[in-house]
Amino acid sequence: VQLQASGGGLVQAGGSLQLSCSASGIISNIYRMGWYRQAQGNQRELVATMTTDYTTNYADSVKGRFTVSRDVAKNTVYLQMNSLKPEDTGVYLCNAADGPIIYWGLGTQVTVSS
Repeated sequence: VQLQASGGGLVQAGGSLQLSCSASGIISNIYRMGWYRQAQGNQRELVATMTTDYTTNYADSVKGRFTVSRDVAKNTVYLQMNSLKPEDTGVYLCNAADGPIIYWGLGTQVTVSS
């Protein structure tokens, strides 16, 4: 399974970005897709995930600002990010759980300037 993410960039604080990530290849059963992020010098952390039955999980720091969504038929996950803050800066990595196997994309850079 390959994960291709897009949509990162540079935005001012208070602005918005939308990320997308599509899975391709030999897919068995991707039951959860989502996003993690890693800021420089920090550990990777959960941002938001969504399962096939549309159950979501958000980091407390993004609740009310970010929205995760999925197109299950297209194996694509989106992340709408509003009211961005400088502390949201980092590499955003797409993640997919296909049965017992976890896949990671290469990531897309999000930079929020103050």
